[in-house]
Amino acid sequence: MKQFLITAAGVFAGLVIFLIGVPIVLIGMAMSATAPAPVPAKTILELDLRDPLTDQAPHNPLWGIGRNSTSVMSIIETLRRAEKDDKIKGLLVRLPESGVEPGMADEIRLAFNHFRAAGKPIYAHSQGLYPAGIVTTTYMLGRASDQFWMQPGASLQVTGVATEDLFLKRFFDKYGVVPQYEQRYEYKNAVNGYLYSDYTPAHKESTLSWMGSVYASNLAFAAADRKADPAALRTTLEAGPYLAEDALRLRLIDRLGQVREAEQALLDKAGDGAKSVDFDDYADSRSARDAAKPGDAIAVIEAEGPIMTGKDQGSNPFTGGKTIYSDDLADAILRAAKTSSIKAIVLRVNSPGGSDTASEQILDAIRVAKSKGKPVVISMSTYAASGGYWISSEASAIVAQPTTLTGSIGVFGGKFAVGPALAKFGVDVRDTGVGGDYAGAFGVGQPFTPTQRAAFAGWMDRIYGNFVTRVAAGRNLTPDRVREIAKGRVWTGAQAKGLGLVDEVGGFYQAVDKAKQLAKLEGDVTLRRMTPQEGAFEALQNALGVSATSARSLAAAAWVFGDPRAQSILDSVAEAKLRSSQNGGMVLAPTPIR
Repeated sequence: MKQFLITAAGVFAGLVIFLIGVPIVLIGMAMSATAPAPVPAKTILELDLRDPLTDQAPHNPLWGIGRNSTSVMSIIETLRRAEKDDKIKGLLVRLPESGVEPGMADEIRLAFNHFRAAGKPIYAHSQGLYPAGIVTTTYMLGRASDQFWMQPGASLQVTGVATEDLFLKRFFDKYGVVPQYEQRYEYKNAVNGYLYSDYTPAHKESTLSWMGSVYASNLAFAAADRKADPAALRTTLEAGPYLAEDALRLRLIDRLGQVREAEQALLDKAGDGAKSVDFDDYADSRSARDAAKPGDAIAVIEAEGPIMTGKDQGSNPFTGGKTIYSDDLADAILRAAKTSSIKAIVLRVNSPGGSDTASEQILDAIRVAKSKGKPVVISMSTYAASGGYWISSEASAIVAQPTTLTGSIGVFGGKFAVGPALAKFGVDVRDTGVGGDYAGAFGVGQPFTPTQRAAFAGWMDRIYGNFVTRVAAGRNLTPDRVREIAKGRVWTGAQAKGLGLVDEVGGFYQAVDKAKQLAKLEGDVTLRRMTPQEGAFEALQNALGVSATSARSLAAAAWVFGDPRAQSILDSVAEAKLRSSQNGGMVLAPTPIR
């Protein structure tokens, strides 16, 4: 009976997945293949920054079906296109109540400025700004608009930047947990919360340094965009918090009103008959995508998340998690290096770090591309630190935002010995094994022996030495100079430029210009995205545990057996493909080498 119930449950689950999951996938495919609704002659775009924001669009096509999944890269690329579209008359921005990640905010601000320079207005609306995250970034974006609106009675609490860390040492001491970590060196503070009960001097110094740099940068841009004095703006903000009415009186914002009023004001400015269109709808419109162009091109390859070895085989395509897999990213770079029409590569990096061996594999692919005469330019987003800097270190050029967190040239590793804690509850951990003493070094039952600790420390020294060597070679610095500015310390992009760790301060399109310069390209150059991507059926394979061929067969079977939903969807897809072939073909992302 038990087996019968298990089997019945499995059959039921399979039917649910097939009857619900497959139609959802097919509907998503049909929606992406069919022609979008025409854009009205007078249109304002509405961009909502209150939803979760990633630097790059998800790599699988199933994530985002029925969701708002705005990415920074999508925003800046869409705004560049909208600048040249005579139908687009302006942009309404909904600001979040908390902070936007610093590097992302810098990138969006540059896009706002470029959009406004094209003669198209931006109105930003806020329902309040509160001290969650680095809220000065959101305030900076509001000031980068033509009109900064705030809802009546809302709060403007932009008085500074603060952070809070948990320190668990006394808790671990009480219960007998022994954290054992090696750090190279004192500024590599990721595990300080396990080892100490308060900030170390180096930890405090580093944190205050990057926070101060981000804060100063945010205020400088917020002042510059309104031709105000940064010192006076800082004094006024730090005297807060304020209600919206006070903020208006102090000229910290421009207008009071509900979002509907800000929208109507922008529609009135656009002219009679103007309509609003959701930003994502405009961004996703196939009619707005450029057809593939022959001739020279620059490859754009994106990398976001922690860095791991291997390839993406088991990620859940119904979630938006990001990971950089070394096989996939290295293959994409090598494929660009082998493509004759690709003359340079822009690698967009948003990563706090990860495996040193995975990072080295990716760096090797960059070396290969350079050896083939193809410059590789790094465009850094919010993070390009530790492993994120390792993969960047030998690029032809590095462009970072002023608030990018980069560097962190260092390494840490270790374990928790929980045997003493478990023993208090009558649980004993015993180990046994053969071979050298180091074979059992990472057992959790007992702390390292002196011999194991020495061997582990030596291994960490060698990894750190490798990191320093790569940075010295890539940045044309002496190893001694790298060791002075390394030690695991995080720097902002503005600080890193002065230290020689990055070449320029700017955004993605500045990195593109640098790539064009290094490759000696002139005029408009096609940007060809070569980021590793999954097809819809391959994503379904990961989700359901069936082969991509089987997924296609299931969809075909649904049509054969007369499911009216699937039949109409597949007919729509076929019709859309026919139309696109008659119009010169669809633009498809290159298939990654697996």
